Amino acid sequence: MLTRKVLFIITILISTVTLAQKPQKVAYIDMEYILENVPEYTEAQERLKARVITWQQRLDALKREIEIMKVDLSNEKALLTDELNDEREEDIQIKELDLKNLQAGYFGPTGDLYMLRKQLVKPVQDQIYNAIQEIAVQKKYDMVFDKSSDLIMLYSNKKYDLSEQVLNKIVKGRKLKAIEDKKVEKSEAAIEKEAKAKARAEEKTTKNQALKERAKAKEEAAAKKRAEFKKAQEEARAKKKAEVKKANEEKRKKRLAEIERRKKEREARIKAIEKAKKVKDSIKNNKN
Repeated sequence: MLTRKVLFIITILISTVTLAQKPQKVAYIDMEYILENVPEYTEAQERLKARVITWQQRLDALKREIEIMKVDLSNEKALLTDELNDEREEDIQIKELDLKNLQAGYFGPTGDLYMLRKQLVKPVQDQIYNAIQEIAVQKKYDMVFDKSSDLIMLYSNKKYDLSEQVLNKIVKGRKLKAIEDKKVEKSEAAIEKEAKAKARAEEKTTKNQALKERAKAKEEAAAKKRAEFKKAQEEARAKKKAEVKKANEEKRKKRLAEIERRKKEREARIKAIEKAKKVKDSIKNNKN
């Protein structure tokens, strides 16, 4: 800050010396006032703030997790073996390293905050600086200072304040950009409309093809089902026929067996009768 003040004083001195040689046109701007009135900058700041809150919540959650791990280890240390104790301490060290790396990743010199600020804020700053350059060149200002910086302005005449001109230049640029964006948007809308029409046509073709394929698949499935049903019926009939044939064969065998049994019984009765007759005849002959 002191260096910047010294540089300002040296600049004023050089300007004073040069002023004796030729008139100098000097103006100033209020950067804080300009930024406050540029919607893009306010929006960028809100987005940055929201992102920072999210990052900080993640860091706080990780910190709480580490604290819980430390408390748990302290309470359970007496019950743990040396190996388990070392393992738990190593887990805590890993978590602490993760926290450190995450903090650096979010808020380090080249971290996410730096990159996001560069991404969101730098375009607005470039827009302001470009407007200042254009006004300075058009109106032939030799120097333009920033009133809101660390440089001390002991006196400033309002008529040399370019802040409103810079804002007007930015607004004008925004309007021109909006017109150009509208043209691009209109062109993109026409292209998108054509693409959507083409997509709908392709979707319709695809849908019709899908319907045909589903109908074909349905017919094939029905034909397959009919074939399977027919096959099942034929197999059932064949099975029933085989069962009837087998039953008839078994019945026939039983009948034959029964006939054979009766035949043998009849033959046995005949033999018994003949034997009895022989015995009777023998007894009769012996009496005679």
